[in-house]
Amino acid sequence: MHSRRQPQQPHTRPEAILVTGGAGFIGSHTVVQLLQQGLHLVIMDNLCNSSKESLYRAQALANHRGSLDFYQVDLLDVSGMSRVFDLYQFSACIHFAGLKAVGESSRIPLGYYNVNVTGTLNLIQLLQQHNCRNLIFSSSATVYAPQDTDEPINEDATLGAVNPYGRTKQYIEEILRDVAASEPGMWNTILLRYFNPVGAHESGMIGEDPNGVPNNLMPYVAQVAIGLRPVINVFGADYTTPDGTGVRDYIHVVDLASGHVAALNKIKDLPPGKVLGCVNYNLGSGIGFSVLDMIKTMSNAVGRPLPYQVVARRPGDLASVIADPTLAEQELGWRAKKGLQDMCNDLWRWQTQNPNGYPKADSPPTTPTAATSLMSLQSPSQLSISSSTAATMGSEDLSPSGSPTTPTTPLHPRHILSLNSNSTLTNSHHNKLGSSSIGDKLLASPLSLSPHSLASLSPESSPAATPSKPSPF
Repeated sequence: MHSRRQPQQPHTRPEAILVTGGAGFIGSHTVVQLLQQGLHLVIMDNLCNSSKESLYRAQALANHRGSLDFYQVDLLDVSGMSRVFDLYQFSACIHFAGLKAVGESSRIPLGYYNVNVTGTLNLIQLLQQHNCRNLIFSSSATVYAPQDTDEPINEDATLGAVNPYGRTKQYIEEILRDVAASEPGMWNTILLRYFNPVGAHESGMIGEDPNGVPNNLMPYVAQVAIGLRPVINVFGADYTTPDGTGVRDYIHVVDLASGHVAALNKIKDLPPGKVLGCVNYNLGSGIGFSVLDMIKTMSNAVGRPLPYQVVARRPGDLASVIADPTLAEQELGWRAKKGLQDMCNDLWRWQTQNPNGYPKADSPPTTPTAATSLMSLQSPSQLSISSSTAATMGSEDLSPSGSPTTPTTPLHPRHILSLNSNSTLTNSHHNKLGSSSIGDKLLASPLSLSPHSLASLSPESSPAATPSKPSPF
């Protein structure tokens, strides 16, 4: 007697939120808040300007709520991305990944257009093919044209980026508007134009870890404070501002992260049949601080005056750039809560606990001094450490240095890292991807770390799916 063969059950892909560039400065702070909501995240990052260490620490800061899978994949690698897409049902995507240095973009514009614009085109096409039309894009205040007034900038201000980096953001915005218009009633796309993110998580466990000479003011100020650099250069003190130095809108990175969560919640809470199309919001504090304000407040955090010198203006720098965040407060229910002293105190805590940034692969593990209330596991420094550092996106401020960092060649897909709330160490195994052996060195850790080769996944991308109405997740 033969038993009847049971029909094979179709493979059910787990639902997740895709975060590109999630290991970077802004991405990692957003990941903490998403994990705290118990969400399942998939992080794709090429690690050219960030560290996987931030994800281990993000999981600890979230008290192991939620879960995440990490794939080291470049957005220019369509095949690698496709194989990741085949594994999940993405309900939404938060897109941070890209290159972000204004000065560098002027030296290698083709590289910026290729990575930022082409990478985003690849991502949008895959989202479309896999019926994920809920997208939050990390844009920038650099999309705005220079204003004739010092009044705060609202979302209706004229667009007209003046450098290649800003133009990549502006062109991506135009592409996303065109895509949404081409499929009426299908897309929920939110463009977040943020100004100058600074600070760090209040624990000091995650923060900004720039490669080489920092391109932005506050990381440079922090490195002067810790003794890595001798003096802060102030580019011009003869602007029409209260103290003569340039004024910018600075926003705490934790507030900025909560802005992304608010945007995600707006999509999630849409009533049935309601679709946003493509909309944009400024994320800023609405308050301007000068370069000297920033140096003096950081000096208060450090406990001593920080050395600075006034040098000549840089071409193209404006006197004042401040956000009008009213629309975000009205429609997202979001506003910045942390003040300037919070930004500086948290930045200094990060810098003192991590004087050289995240541990590098060729360095022995070090133990950052973290808030003990957050340390429910062994020291994050006991986790697997990588020196590779995910390009994140953000607005550019008054850089204290005229020498942007040299770009790092983007990496290709190598491995997956799974971190989940059921955290136990699992055995690693090594597969082949082409001729390269992969796998991470595992250190004693309560987290689950399972490197796998993307070569073991199906190499075919999913066929273009029939469009269906986006459903809030």
